[in-house]
Amino acid sequence: MNEKTLSGEPLGDGGLEAMRQRVRGTNIHEQTLLATDYLNHFNELVMLLEIIPDMPEILEEARAWRPVGYQDHFRRSSFSDAALAVEAYEYVPERHRRPFEKTVEQLNNLIQTAVERLDADVATGNMDLVRIDATALSQVIQRLQDVASGIIHGSQKTMDQAEVDTLLNI
Repeated sequence: MNEKTLSGEPLGDGGLEAMRQRVRGTNIHEQTLLATDYLNHFNELVMLLEIIPDMPEILEEARAWRPVGYQDHFRRSSFSDAALAVEAYEYVPERHRRPFEKTVEQLNNLIQTAVERLDADVATGNMDLVRIDATALSQVIQRLQDVASGIIHGSQKTMDQAEVDTLLNI
């Protein structure tokens, strides 16, 4: 198996295996070298979206949400193994990194679309529509988070953009 680093260079078995040894017993997956704690960044936004129908002023916080890359998330995190998560990301095998990064990109785009849609809904004053869309959009985001979680735990399955677009036609 010819694993590669983030730079695309082949990774010697010693480096990969040494990193897998270092993450053993932590909340970083030993095979993928990814941690589910990163998904908390998206969970915060989902919670905001779910509150908007009852507290439309929360939309301002949702608008302020910004994507944060994996390593930056851990650099700012109080996660007990944050420094190790940052370092381990350099060793994430390409077969896990690519689908993970694709899914994160889809999540970021979906969240932007969700906030824009809810912003337009709130502007209409139709709170029933806001509730319907907030619920549906939160569920789609959670579905993509489930895909990301699966990748973190060793799956290589992603959603293609057509599947995401179909889900957005709520």
